[in-house]
Order: sequence, then structure tokens, then C-alpha cells
Amino acid sequence: GGSAMAAVRAVEIDPEGTFKYILVRLQRPGGGEQRDIVRGTKAAEFLHHIFEKVNPEMEKLGYECKCLGGGKIEHNSKDKKIRVFGLSTGYGKADHSVTVEILKKEYTDYEITWSDDKK
Repeated sequence: GGSAMAAVRAVEIDPEGTFKYILVRLQRPGGGEQRDIVRGTKAAEFLHHIFEKVNPEMEKLGYECKCLGGGKIEHNSKDKKIRVFGLSTGYGKADHSVTVEILKKEYTDYEITWSDDKK
């Protein structure tokens, strides 16, 4: 059933600060069900560290993961603002507009913007 995929949190990001993020596509092997999730943390020095953490977790649940790219997130919880920007040299730029749509579902009362700025 689709419940396991629905149980995977769409967004796991740090509550404050500026940090790297990746956009990951989960897929059932053989196609069918898929969804995109956002993961970002200051603890990750490099984006592949985030992916290396997400990937085994998702494989255990029976999903294949593909990194769709990355960038940075600036999360200001006090002002309820999130800015998505930048790119990943290794994975390429995520489609920030997709990331923003995912974030908006989670942070409904936030002002969420994106740009291709590096800083």
C-alpha cells in the first residue's frame, strides 16, 4: 500500500540557520509510486553526507532514492521565512520551485522564496 511512503516525512530540515539541502526522489523499484522529499542540515559538511544518511533509511523501507540536485536553505524561524538558493557542485541544482512547493505544505504560515543566487 501507499501508507509507508506517506509516512516518510516530506521535509526534514534544521529549524534555524543556513545549510545545504538535497531534493530526493523516492521510487518503488519498477516504477509506480514516487514522491520527492527535502532533507537539509548544518551537520552535513557535504551534500553526499545527507544522501548517504537518507539512502539506507529509504532502502530499508523498500524505496530507491535518486538525488535530484541540491542547494542551500536559509531558515529563519523567528520571522517565519525560508529562502532556497544556490546549487550543489556534485549533484547539480535542484529545481528550487519544486522544493518550495514541498516546503509550503509543511510550513504553511511561512513566506518561502527561491532564487538561483549563489549567496
